[in-house]
Amino acid sequence: MPVFKLTRRAVSALKPGKSPVAYYDSDLPGFGLRIRPTGAASWFVEYRPGAGGRAVAKRRIVIGTLATLSPEKARAEAERLLAVVKLGGDPAAERTAARQAETVNDLLDHYLTHHAAAKRKARTVETYKGFAAHIRPALGKKAAISVTVADVGRTHRTVGKAHPATANRAVSLLSAAYSYAIKTGALPDGTKNPAAGIEPFREQARERFLTSDELQRLGDAIHEAETVGIPWEPDPEKKIKHAPKPENRRTKIDPFAAAALRLLLFTGCRLREILNLRWSEVDAERGVLFLPESKTGRKTVVLSTAAMEVLSALPRLGVYVIAGESAGKTDERPRSDLNKPWRAVRKRAGLDGVRLHDLRHSFASVGAGAGLGLPVIGKLLGHTQASTTQRYAHLDVDPVRRAANVIAGKIAEAINRK
Repeated sequence: MPVFKLTRRAVSALKPGKSPVAYYDSDLPGFGLRIRPTGAASWFVEYRPGAGGRAVAKRRIVIGTLATLSPEKARAEAERLLAVVKLGGDPAAERTAARQAETVNDLLDHYLTHHAAAKRKARTVETYKGFAAHIRPALGKKAAISVTVADVGRTHRTVGKAHPATANRAVSLLSAAYSYAIKTGALPDGTKNPAAGIEPFREQARERFLTSDELQRLGDAIHEAETVGIPWEPDPEKKIKHAPKPENRRTKIDPFAAAALRLLLFTGCRLREILNLRWSEVDAERGVLFLPESKTGRKTVVLSTAAMEVLSALPRLGVYVIAGESAGKTDERPRSDLNKPWRAVRKRAGLDGVRLHDLRHSFASVGAGAGLGLPVIGKLLGHTQASTTQRYAHLDVDPVRRAANVIAGKIAEAINRK
């Protein structure tokens, strides 16, 4: 049982061994650090509750991890807990009772507030909350330690009937919440993660690439929407007292919405990258966008001539390139979405079911079909992993076609030789 003063210098010199090792502090009896073979280290306090002396079994309570608590903070918390013990308290028993009372809702809230909010982007956290909403109705009020694999599996199947991909993401989130709770001591050591063994549903990759004809129809629809407007007819099933005259039944979209749709087509950017784009991030001289924050971190987007023309035609009404309702105001915010203009344009172009994200796929597919090569396409899209761009490999047919022509040509020459 190694005993020495647990200072920063002493702790930094400790290395994991083949089995877990507990190091005890020489100045504060009961205070220690446990290091597992994996390198994970946690601060703890050991004590005997009550006045039973050595006849009472020791209890150990985890204070926190070495990664989250410095030796000084861990020592201060240990002193507090040991003072509670001297006054007749039993921190381990109190924590156990709290764990048993903790619900899955508490677990999810703790993970979203203390981990996801600190490590993930705000929009990602909002997405997580959406996935959590599929877990809460069935499991939210259950005690976290009583949830079984069968419980999670049942919820997974229920959600998966309509939304397989959402069900997979929801269970992954629940699994992450349990892992975090176990790691930080919010759940007892040895607690099994009931979401860890759930087999995910098979997901169909939603890849939709627009053809040349579809791209032309989309371009025509955008132009019509921003100029004369797209004609519409009243729903015959709804009673409308004062419907506009036929010549006035037109849906127009503002020039910023039209520009956003064209920029999505011409750059392959993600929706939020365009809607959150600031004029300060546009370098017209070099023909690039410097995005400080994207899904993959900092990103430079090389602009085509077509994209530059779209940007140069837009007036600067505020901080954001795609101006919204609050443009120019002190509390200016980026435009929230393009749902309404996109639905109108998509319907007019006959592209029902096509998503805005499919414009990014189409950008990549045109490049792959032109034989530009996957590394170049990945660079344009801002992919940090080559495997991400590999999904477009089946569209990069030019090198394969050339090889097929060479091989088939030689075979044809041989079999047709007279």
